Amino acid sequence: MSATLERSPDAADAAAPGDLSASAPPTLGSLPLGARLVLRCRKDWRAAAVAGFEPDLARVVLSVASPSGHTYRLRRPADSPLTLDGLIPVLGEGHWRPGLVRYDFRW
Repeated sequence: MSATLERSPDAADAAAPGDLSASAPPTLGSLPLGARLVLRCRKDWRAAAVAGFEPDLARVVLSVASPSGHTYRLRRPADSPLTLDGLIPVLGEGHWRPGLVRYDFRW
């Protein structure tokens, strides 16, 4: 037995939430919950994940990894523009690969 889904013709044209391949430039609010991205901090670039949404304030809550092994939360506007480096969403401007923070690899 197989299940089939029937969609309306209009649904095929609409981009699914979290679909970054759409023609419009991607924004932070278009990422799904749990999505990973690279974030520009003051001195370096860090790995982050979408931890939640605050729809009443139009903000996205990010969980950011620090080099010491801890995490902290940041809030950014949902309409913050993202750039894509391949399939990696990047929040901030500049070259992120040379400045990506090195995390504690002792464990």
